Parts: sequence; C-alpha cells; structure tokens
Amino acid sequence: MNNTPENSPSQDVPGQPPVSAPVPLTKPEPESRPAAVHAPVAAPVPAPAAAPRTSHAPVADADMRVSDADRERIAELLRDAYAEGRLDAEEHAERIGAAYAAKTFGDLVPLTRDLPAHRSVSFDKPPLGAEAPAPAPARPLPPARHEAPSVVAIFGGASRKGRWRVGSHLTAFTAFGGVEIDLTDAVFESPEVEITVTAVFGGVDIRVPENVTLLGSGVGIFGGFDVREQTAADPYAPVVRVKGLALFGGCEAKPRRGKKIKEWVRKQLGTE
Repeated sequence: MNNTPENSPSQDVPGQPPVSAPVPLTKPEPESRPAAVHAPVAAPVPAPAAAPRTSHAPVADADMRVSDADRERIAELLRDAYAEGRLDAEEHAERIGAAYAAKTFGDLVPLTRDLPAHRSVSFDKPPLGAEAPAPAPARPLPPARHEAPSVVAIFGGASRKGRWRVGSHLTAFTAFGGVEIDLTDAVFESPEVEITVTAVFGGVDIRVPENVTLLGSGVGIFGGFDVREQTAADPYAPVVRVKGLALFGGCEAKPRRGKKIKEWVRKQLGTE
C-alpha cells in the first residue's frame, strides 16, 4: 500500500520523463506602476488692459475748420460770378447760403469749382511770423448799366438786378404781377434813394446791401407792407427809403446778408 498522498508530486520513474509541477490557475498580480505625475497647468495670465491712446493723427485738409474770412472770400467769388451772369439768381442764392453755412474747407471747395474765376481754397497756413502774401490785384468792374427810373409789371414779372445805376428816385408798379428790385450790386449815384411802391394784386420784392440804412413807411390794405428797417454803422452810408401802397398785394424790403456795397457814395461825391 502506497502511503504517498494523492496531491504530492509523483516520484520520477526511471526511464520516464519527469512530471512538471501543476501550473496554478490564478493570474499573477501585475506589477504596480507608480502613477504618472502631471505637472500642474499654470492658469492663463490675463493680458494687461491696453491703455487708452490719444490719437495724434493730423486732421485731413478737407476736414479743417474754416474762418469767417474764408467764407467771405468764397461769397465774394460767387457774387462776381452772379454779376457776370455765370450764375442765375437761384444758383447764386443757394451757393451763398451754403458758403455761410460751411464748417470745413471740404464744404467750400465745390461751390466755385465750375467757375472760370475759381481760385482754389488753400489749406496751408502761413508759419508764424511770416509776412502775409500780397492780395491779388482787383479786377476792373464792368461799367454799370443805365436803367429807367421805373419798373412796371402787369400780368407778368419784371426785375432790376446786377450792376446798374440807381438815382435818387425809383418807382415800382405791379398789377397782377411781380417786381424784383435788387440793389446789392447797384452803383448808388445819390446818398439817398427813395423807392415808391404801388402793388395791386401783386408783389414787390426789394433787396439792399447789408451795410446801408433802410427805412420804410408804407400802407397795406388787404395786404402787407413789410420793411425791415436798419441803421448802418457808417453815418455816410447810403439811405434807402421805401414807401407806397399794397392793395390786395404785398411789398417786402430787407437787407441781404453777405452783400455789401462796393462803391461808396461818399467817395463818388468827394466827401472824403
């Protein structure tokens, strides 16, 4: 009887191959590996806020502000163009209004671009201490026209404007029509001009330079007689008196802004 336990390995029998020990059924525990060490991720550093920058870029020439002298220079060019017949009354009034309302050089340039007498608007400013350029010689004015001392419009219209000679008396009559009298470019041959108006179912429109004295004394019957009186600062300035009657019609007389008389009466009469 063999006392060798069942589970003990059998003895090697001579002439037989050795019996290998039984392989255990459990898998060996894997070697524990140290956990990977991750470097801490740095939090993003916020970029410093950009400091507000003050723009020192030069202003474009067309965006530069204009002065009253610049506006007056362009207005003078427009008046010359109107007196020469290059602009009609509507164009002249529209451009004059735009010239006095201009804020920058870019607003002034287009106003005289299509005129032969156009002088480009200069954006350059002379350096401090530099002598101002000599003014351009004045162009000779065309001779003033001789006109009748009366303006009549019946069932129509009549106008008196431009460079014409005005004497001491002027009469305006309209019936079912309109009369326009413009003295802004006229040559005054008398220190005082009296205009007598009669408007029946019609209207009379009178414009004078801004540097003359304007007085009025008229009557409106079922109509209006409006004279915007003013007194010139120069005591030798011409005086325009408007009087008359508006019956079912109207009369309006007022100075035109930006228009000044060029040939003073006191010079013509030798009072200087």
